[in-house]
Amino acid sequence: MTRDYDPAGFERKWQERWLSSGIWKANSEPGKPKFFLMFAYPGVSGYLHVGHMTGYTYSDVITRYKRMTGFNVLFPVGAHPTGNVAITFSRKIERGNPTTLEILKANGCTDDEIERLKDPLHVVKFFSHVYINEYWKKFGFLADWDRFMTTIDPGYRRFIQWQFRKLNERGMLTQKPYYGTACMECGPVAVDASETDISQGGNAEKLEWTLLKFRMGEDFVVAATLRPETVFGQTNFWANPDVQYVRARVNGETWIISPQGAEKLSFQKDSVEIVGSVEGKDLIGKTVMAPVIDREIPILPSSFTDPDYGTGLVTSVPSDAPYDWIALEDLKKDAETLNKYNIKNIVENIKVIPIIKTKAWSDTAAEEICTKMGIKDQNDPKLEEATKEIYKAGFHTGRMLEVCGRFAGKSVMAAKDEVKAMMMEMGVADVMYDMSEPVICRCGGKVIVKQIPDQWFINYGHPEVTDIAKAHVPGMNIQPQEYRDSLPVTLDWFKERACARLGNWLGTPFPFDERWTIEPISDSTLYSAYYIVSKAVNGGRLDPEKLDDAFFDFVFLGKGTAASAALSASIPEATASELRRDFLYWYPLDINLGGKEHMSVHFPVFLMNHAAVLPEHMPKGIFVNWWISGKAGKMSKSKGGAEPIPDAASTYTVDGLRLYYCHIASPHVDVEWDTASVFNSRKSVERAWYFANELLEMQGGEKPIDAWLESRMNTHVRKAGLMMDEFKLREAANIIYFDIYNDLKWYLRRGGRNSGLLEKAVSAWVRMMAPFTPHMAEELWETAGNSEMVSATGYPNSEDFRQDTAADIAEEYAVKVLGDISDILKMTGVEPKRICLYTAHAWRYEVQRLMVTEKMDMGAVMKHAQTVPELKPLSKEIGAFASKLMKDIKRFGEGGTPAFTRDAELAALNSSREFLANEFGCEVAIYSGDEPDFYDPKNKRGVAVPGKPGIHVE
Repeated sequence: MTRDYDPAGFERKWQERWLSSGIWKANSEPGKPKFFLMFAYPGVSGYLHVGHMTGYTYSDVITRYKRMTGFNVLFPVGAHPTGNVAITFSRKIERGNPTTLEILKANGCTDDEIERLKDPLHVVKFFSHVYINEYWKKFGFLADWDRFMTTIDPGYRRFIQWQFRKLNERGMLTQKPYYGTACMECGPVAVDASETDISQGGNAEKLEWTLLKFRMGEDFVVAATLRPETVFGQTNFWANPDVQYVRARVNGETWIISPQGAEKLSFQKDSVEIVGSVEGKDLIGKTVMAPVIDREIPILPSSFTDPDYGTGLVTSVPSDAPYDWIALEDLKKDAETLNKYNIKNIVENIKVIPIIKTKAWSDTAAEEICTKMGIKDQNDPKLEEATKEIYKAGFHTGRMLEVCGRFAGKSVMAAKDEVKAMMMEMGVADVMYDMSEPVICRCGGKVIVKQIPDQWFINYGHPEVTDIAKAHVPGMNIQPQEYRDSLPVTLDWFKERACARLGNWLGTPFPFDERWTIEPISDSTLYSAYYIVSKAVNGGRLDPEKLDDAFFDFVFLGKGTAASAALSASIPEATASELRRDFLYWYPLDINLGGKEHMSVHFPVFLMNHAAVLPEHMPKGIFVNWWISGKAGKMSKSKGGAEPIPDAASTYTVDGLRLYYCHIASPHVDVEWDTASVFNSRKSVERAWYFANELLEMQGGEKPIDAWLESRMNTHVRKAGLMMDEFKLREAANIIYFDIYNDLKWYLRRGGRNSGLLEKAVSAWVRMMAPFTPHMAEELWETAGNSEMVSATGYPNSEDFRQDTAADIAEEYAVKVLGDISDILKMTGVEPKRICLYTAHAWRYEVQRLMVTEKMDMGAVMKHAQTVPELKPLSKEIGAFASKLMKDIKRFGEGGTPAFTRDAELAALNSSREFLANEFGCEVAIYSGDEPDFYDPKNKRGVAVPGKPGIHVE
């Protein structure tokens, strides 16, 4: 009797057995092919969720497959607490954050444990244990647990300091003033899509605003613009009458700006002091002297000037700014406002000043696009799209007009920087930096842009290093292909990146000034190399405090001798030599797997650092996985709302989740978490369990249908292997869990019961399932009487099954005949008592042979028919048939499929006769189209063509 499916029991049993067996251990074996994969280790900011397990699961599936195909596999894991993530978590506990405390208690944390988590170092220790034991091991991963490390381990810190000394030797470390993103509580933070340091705003950009100074008496009213080249088209100035602005002393001048603007400037200028305030309504109707054009322009009211945006004040260029043009149009119609501020005549006399001509738009582009898009007022959401379109067209194809003086004729792209430089030199402009959208630190504080006078950078614009990285990309296995194609451009674009921070951070002290801590991106570019030695550190064979440059130089670069490395690290010379051999065996890294958030920063600098430090050992591949998202977007462990891993594993089973991740969609598209789909994956695993057990219990002998199953298994094993080799996990899973299942079901339906063949098929099937759903596969493998773990066996070989093209064609034909009969019965509603099947006339097979096998066109066929006595009288029929056959010929002849002969089709029909009779519960008679005087009351042989018999139902 088939045992019940017991996923929880299977999971406990096989996870314990894998762990005790040591199958996960990675030791170098010279002469044996190796495969080294790592995934981007998680930041230690709390419990992970089901979305995180996607890429991690891909990693285990791929490495399990590689192990079964004869590779020696290294699959290490680690954790990345560098920066403020663990500190932020500990502070939430210290402050009694109710959500954080509730999550901890829901996960079984005691009050004593929660108290210890007020220490960031204990946060790292605690969650490292959770990640290993509650997530990765319980998901069945065969990672090399002996190599686990974190980025604050003493040995790793020594390694990173060595890496930075190598970068300095390359001339890639620089120091200079910088405007960087920072949290006022935590200090500098990185703003990028990985959101390592932040909880909101990962896609924000740092904008450089040009501040235009408009003289008004002794003060300057200061507007911020992203388009300094448009100053020639200024017609008026916008202020928000509902905002209270401030007078601020900025480097000796008095500026009128919004309070928020003053606060931003205080972090970027040497001296900013609030000395008074100005009501926005009191500015309306006054005039200011516009810079560059030296003309007085009026200040007009506008609600779209946001005090949080720039300086809260805006100059107006209605020729090229849709917001400005439509705001003027709105104001002209607003009699109440015009009368309130007595500005009616001023507004009516404003004339648009054309300054730019583009290929796509006129020199009054703002008016043109607003008219074309039907924009009626300032509240129209289409304004944003219109603005982007005009700015894009202007920047890429625009030319400055005569009114722009010495800049006339220049491209907008060139004029932008030149006009800005001119105004800076004249003293009528300045610079301010701001974020394109709100950015929130993980502590909850607002991220601002702050001046750092002596920031350290890695110069990724180093020409030689960039050339090495770019030249290497074409030979890499990078998925998806689109990322491989775009990566060289990204490498070219990468220049200087801030690499260290002042403040209270976890991480590695900067080796040239230990007041600084190396930031999270910069300390996570070569960690694949450290995995080679982490095992020896964890095992006590290396003292991390004694790892110095001489040791790392020898192990990773082959510089010096084993004796000198051993002496510096206080280890036996044999150990140093062994580690060097291990590095040469395992390196280069075969695959670095990570989420799409790493495409713009991590993966490029990962390549660049290898090019700079380990150019002889460049990585072989990058695999980018997209996200499992919640209903509202990307899941985030720091934001809540994501399904916890233990709950999901209990509900859907580990194997069900693993199959869901791999089969729901391509790894390179985002997928919305859908419980119904996850349940379906669980059911697919359970279905395979019961069906495989059923097949193993069957008894029977050989039948003609056996040849077809053998041939199908040959195809499935071969194709699934090809898909796995290319990491096309969805395609492979579809073959394994659906195509094979359906073919085995069809085999039984056709009467197949060959116990020997079924045992062989199930053996292959279970081994193919093992990388995806290993717990169920192991239990099936043991049930089948095998003593060795399936995870330690070889992947099936397609040559274990005999390919039989004729059997494939015959069975495909039988399926089509079955479908055609079923369609007729459905359409007519007849309860069949007898079904007659008729093959075509012999001459039709001959015409098909000429057109398919001999590749004759219709004219050649007709010409040939005139030379054959048997065919000559049938010229008209042959012509009509040949014309019709042109549409169907691909199904039967092209692509290497041989055309049916009459004898082959008769044989196929006869071999299916019993099956068809059982399917329809009636007699099935088969006739050759050339038999004389046989039963054919409806002349069905007249419509029969090769591969499609005539069908008569009674």
